Amino acid sequence: MSEEIRFGTDGWRGVIARDFTFANVARVGFALASFLQDQKRKELEVYQEWGVALRPAEAGVLVGYDTRFLSRDFAAELARALLTRGVPAWITPEPVPTPALSLFVREENLAGGVMITASHNPPEYNGVKFKPEYGGSATEEITKEIEARLPPAPPLLEEKEVPTRAIRESYLEKARKAVDLNLLRRAPLFPVVDAMYGSAQGYLATILRELRIPHVAIRSGRDPLFGGKKPEPIAENMGPLRAVIRGLRGRVRGRIIVGLVTDGDGDRAAGMDEEGDFLDTHRTASLLLWHLFKNRGIKGPVLKSFALTDMVQKLADEAGVPCREIKIGFKWAVEGLVKGEAVFAGEESGGYGYAWHLPERDGILSNLLLLELVATTGKPLSALVEELFAQMGPHYYSRRDLHLPHRLEIVEKLSQNPPESLAGHAVRKIEDLDGIKLRFPRGWLLLRASGTEPILRLYCEMDDPKEVQKVLDAAEDLVKGGLL
Repeated sequence: MSEEIRFGTDGWRGVIARDFTFANVARVGFALASFLQDQKRKELEVYQEWGVALRPAEAGVLVGYDTRFLSRDFAAELARALLTRGVPAWITPEPVPTPALSLFVREENLAGGVMITASHNPPEYNGVKFKPEYGGSATEEITKEIEARLPPAPPLLEEKEVPTRAIRESYLEKARKAVDLNLLRRAPLFPVVDAMYGSAQGYLATILRELRIPHVAIRSGRDPLFGGKKPEPIAENMGPLRAVIRGLRGRVRGRIIVGLVTDGDGDRAAGMDEEGDFLDTHRTASLLLWHLFKNRGIKGPVLKSFALTDMVQKLADEAGVPCREIKIGFKWAVEGLVKGEAVFAGEESGGYGYAWHLPERDGILSNLLLLELVATTGKPLSALVEELFAQMGPHYYSRRDLHLPHRLEIVEKLSQNPPESLAGHAVRKIEDLDGIKLRFPRGWLLLRASGTEPILRLYCEMDDPKEVQKVLDAAEDLVKGGLL
């Protein structure tokens, strides 16, 4: 049965009742306990080279969960597996965002944390994310060790009472200290907070209420089906937020409307401007980095995922700091953040991490920083994007997700026989850090097989939105035609 469980870009995910079952969750719990109880883990790179302090299994594991179907029950099952193996374990009393769990693991000196979540995946999925002592994504070295310890059959668990530990207030206290609350309080802001029915709901709203900032919170109830959309901060899922913002125009006077979005487990973020135009994750990442450099005086090396906008590289170049591309998946950014080799890490999927905060994506803090940027400049997001483009040049982006079972074969064939041109754009360079990226004189196209779903992703950035669609159309014809 071990072949059914594989940790991908950030954890193991599967379809509920088919792959993601109570039996398999218990197996993961046993494997995790075995890993934590093995003193040989101190020989792993994170402890030897990163300088992370090894914590004994007796320090315990906190299991959190999101708002998905049966997530609390799965969390209790995994916690019981740990308890059965002699590892102290707790679950949270309510759904929690992943960054809150990660922060608690680090601040409370736990042996690790587990999130029961499938992040941005469709509602029929659930998953397991493991967060080691440092409070960030588990490395591939660690997840392979856990996989190797999976028992072949479902273990028999003791019927133990699982205690709870609350973490909400400890996270909020840290978030309050991470931004200038007085600046936010004085600024003429009107945030519209969209939690996409995920587990970050209520966190931003709590801080805004404390600051007496008028705001609206949407998609903040419990809906395991996520309103019929997967909880991913991409343009096609932003209809409800757009409708609310456009309905507020003309009714909110003297205040700047700012749309703030978090995904299913709160570790990803995106924005929407006062006109109801979506700020994709590329513009969001660039604005955040711009704010850190220009307004907060935080400068240092930057990590960007292979699929993230070239604007991040240009911002780093202008600031005179190194920018290094990394593979897709935030686990590849963790080392640089833990070791202080980078101050910021960003990825196309909407994850942004800050070395001075946590070696983990944090959608809640990222939204607060977007608000802080607007408050600092007194400008709406639309004007800030225009200013960014004036400085960096126009950058337009889109992504298509194609459900293709032979996605790995397609990428392999393309790497062996790449086109010389596509949609009238000459291919001047080919990069293969993670998938295949075709670089054109005016932009790029990346084709990559998803590590968590049967999807081939097509990413494209150009200097003209019409050219983006032309390139994506040509790429889709290519992969559905001659390559299949």
